[in-house]
Amino acid sequence: MFVTRLFSSIVLVVLALTTVLAGGYVLAAALLFLALIAFHELMKACKLESGEKVNMPEIIGFVGIIAYYLLMVFVKDSHYLFLALITILVAFMFLYVFAFPKYRAEQIMCAFFCVAYAPIMLSFIYLVRELPYGIYSVWMIFISSWICDTCAYLVGILFGKHKLVPVLSPKKSIEGALGGIAGSALVGAAYAFFIVEHVISEQKITWIFVLISAVGAVISQVGDLAASAIKRNHEIKDYGKLIPGHGGVMDRFDSVIFTAPMIYFLALLLIHG
Repeated sequence: MFVTRLFSSIVLVVLALTTVLAGGYVLAAALLFLALIAFHELMKACKLESGEKVNMPEIIGFVGIIAYYLLMVFVKDSHYLFLALITILVAFMFLYVFAFPKYRAEQIMCAFFCVAYAPIMLSFIYLVRELPYGIYSVWMIFISSWICDTCAYLVGILFGKHKLVPVLSPKKSIEGALGGIAGSALVGAAYAFFIVEHVISEQKITWIFVLISAVGAVISQVGDLAASAIKRNHEIKDYGKLIPGHGGVMDRFDSVIFTAPMIYFLALLLIHG
């Protein structure tokens, strides 16, 4: 199991490096692929994947997600992204009204949540990459999530004594959470000092990246726990089986999903503000 998980992690890192460095259509296509799978995993977890040949909530979700990503890549105007999101909601409400009483209100609300939660939030990886200096700031998403996760795990094993959320995740500790934040901040500082300072010399970029890493690490741990809470509510172990040793897209990218929008807005505020 450990070997499988390690090998999958290496493959994921290589794919992340390749697609993020490439940017543009390559990154957008990869994120769209992940977004569609994450949406399907969430719909299945929420018991909204019916056995019917035509599952209208899922079809609306898939079409809406694809339309959102096409607008993001080819129109490049945030106003149209908001329009796309509202249009998806309106489409779900049309279905709710004209198919009444086939679908309950909570099913429609949950279907929209499945669109907004992972697919839309994942798109912020592309949006960060498209910012000025985005090829540098986009890595803060992964430093704040994957580095945080690794550091929290190691510190938790060595020093963890006080439970963070014992009912939801008995193995996570306060010491581990703090270690994850500190580890992300240190790696973010080293990355900024040795690489980014040479590019963005007009700002105190190291301290900015430390702040972004630390805040992102806090958000990433909430994202991890939120995904776990959904699994607990619906009594499932993993969201899927796409990634050997890790589970589904939601299992591996749960913290990245939360971190990406935060990094985008922090980058706009602190680097490009």
